[in-house]
Amino acid sequence: MASFLERASSNSKVQLAATAIASGAVVAGSILGFQRLRREERINQLKDSIPSILDEGEALRRINSFGGATKENKEDLRNELLARRAQAGDYDDELILEQLARNRVFLTPEGLDKLRNSFVVIVGCGGVGSHCTAALARSGVSKIRLIDFDQVTLSSLNRHAVATLADVGSPKVLCLQKRLLAIAPWVRFDLRQEKFWDQAADRLLAPWEGGRKPDYVVDAIDNIDTKVALLKYCHDHKLPVISSMGAGCKSDPTRIMVGDIGTSTDDGLSRSTRRRLKLLGITKGIPTVYSTEKTGDGKAELLPLPEDEFQKGKVGDLGVLPDFRVRILPVLGTMPAVFGYTAANHVILSVTGYPHDYLPAKGRDKMYDGLLAAVQGGEERILRHLTGGDASITLGLRVPITPGDMAFLVEEIFKGRSAITGLTTRLTLVRWRKPASSILIRIGEGSNEQKSSNVKLHDLVCMTKEEGIRHDKEVLRGDKKPEDIYDSATVEKVEALLKDTAKYEKYR
Repeated sequence: MASFLERASSNSKVQLAATAIASGAVVAGSILGFQRLRREERINQLKDSIPSILDEGEALRRINSFGGATKENKEDLRNELLARRAQAGDYDDELILEQLARNRVFLTPEGLDKLRNSFVVIVGCGGVGSHCTAALARSGVSKIRLIDFDQVTLSSLNRHAVATLADVGSPKVLCLQKRLLAIAPWVRFDLRQEKFWDQAADRLLAPWEGGRKPDYVVDAIDNIDTKVALLKYCHDHKLPVISSMGAGCKSDPTRIMVGDIGTSTDDGLSRSTRRRLKLLGITKGIPTVYSTEKTGDGKAELLPLPEDEFQKGKVGDLGVLPDFRVRILPVLGTMPAVFGYTAANHVILSVTGYPHDYLPAKGRDKMYDGLLAAVQGGEERILRHLTGGDASITLGLRVPITPGDMAFLVEEIFKGRSAITGLTTRLTLVRWRKPASSILIRIGEGSNEQKSSNVKLHDLVCMTKEEGIRHDKEVLRGDKKPEDIYDSATVEKVEALLKDTAKYEKYR
């Protein structure tokens, strides 16, 4: 060993190589040390450039107008001052990239640039919406519009992402902005403290300054009417949207998933939303966050409204706003966070173009078209029967039914089964009872005449084709009533389903 070292030390090439390695190490160490010192210097300069919170006067007045910081809350004041500088461009971009370094490696620099330039709207800033917003702000989204009419309450602290006791009573949108600016001061927030409603949709979902349309909309609303209005608007205006379904009464995070609105069959809020959307012609195309967890013995349920509340007047008059819930919904504080982060994750992947999959919608469009054709044919047969077999009477006959209506009836009301036997194949839809009078509606004359059927959704029942043929022969074109050929339990079940259909039909 000693002789080897002696020979190596006498070799000029080895000596040059060793010198080069040692020099390189010294230079690399110097560069890294210089970069570290420069980074620390920039951070110190940034901190030193923030006006002292002891300096009152104009600085304090400006921050009060910016976000409501007060003299008593010095930390909020410092955060607001830093946010002003960052949003004015006076913030080292290298510091931002360092804060987002892990996302940058994961999403690639190009992907992170897309995220940083994106504009996301969050509607609903409670448990789900607050966690979604926090994740997006931390991940690099630089333009966020928050829409919520409500204020932080003491009972919401178990599930809100950033609210503290000091925030109770303050608007949820302002609370989120104030807390998240302390984390990502370069994020620009557009606060809308108001309820989302369809007549204000054009304004609330309007482009950002400069005309940039929302890259994504997050639906974190827990009111069905408002939720449906938002999703319908986004669908019609081709705005990418993801909808969070019910986190209340859920406890198993392993059952939460992302899937098309047409696949979310085991979630109560999803089911109600999906029914309403199908009646508006929307059967698929909206990704949702939902839970497949089922209710069971010992699990939480929606608490009934106490009797003394009923004594105060109409239940609908007890809410903060009309049509909003007044009952207490049991919520495990961890579950809204999982829903919110799942929605944020989907937005991040979609905006950056990162590969992702979710459950596709059921490929049943052809089946719905076939069912609609069957209803059309059934109405023509009934009309010919009622008019003594006149085939010309059915020429140009139209039915006021859509494929979305077919999807609603078969999937939501009859659960993909025959109401008579429960079979799931070769399904069709036929009238339940024989019309007492003509089903024809005529408008106009001659070549301008319009002919249509008066059939309603609550007239139709799901059967197999074989059952439908018998029903058509014996009931619709015969002299029997449903009570004559079906047992009482079947008749009661069908009548109850048709009443349920009629309740939803008003939303068409």
